[in-house]
Formats: sequence, C-alpha cells, structure tokens
Amino acid sequence: MQIVFFITFGVLSLAMILIVIRLLIGPTLPDRVVALELLASVIVALTGTYAIVTDRSSFIDVAIVAALTAFLAAIGFARFLERGGPRDD
Repeated sequence: MQIVFFITFGVLSLAMILIVIRLLIGPTLPDRVVALELLASVIVALTGTYAIVTDRSSFIDVAIVAALTAFLAAIGFARFLERGGPRDD
C-alpha cells in the first residue's frame, strides 16, 4: 500500500514541477492564470493524499479551504481578464 502513496506523491510532484515551468515561461497572461489554478488543484490533491496517508482528518479541512480559496481566486482572475487585463494608464 505504501508504494501506491509514493507513486502518487511522485506523480503529483512531477506535475507541480511542470506547472511551475509553465507558470514561468507561459507566453500570455491567461496561460499563467490557468497554471496557477492547476497548481492550486495539485496542492489540494497533495493535501488530501497526505491526509489519507497519515490518517488525520484535519488535513481534509485544509484541502477544502485551499480549494475554496482557489475557486475565489479563479473568479477574481476571470473578472480581471474579462475587463481587459492590465492597463498602462
């Protein structure tokens, strides 16, 4: 059973590395916003997996709060991009 958790943590860690690379070299602002949202989702997945591994339900609460915060950030970014993004005035 432990091997499954090691594989899960490895895959999620690899995903985080690739997401950070996309975040740094993303050519446009929407690419970076999507990368940030995906990074938040992977962090929620890591927290949930850690909660399962350690058998501590308090980490599930942390994952829920992180997911809700990421959702609100997605709404904020969408409004920002809908209104035209950054301006130079």
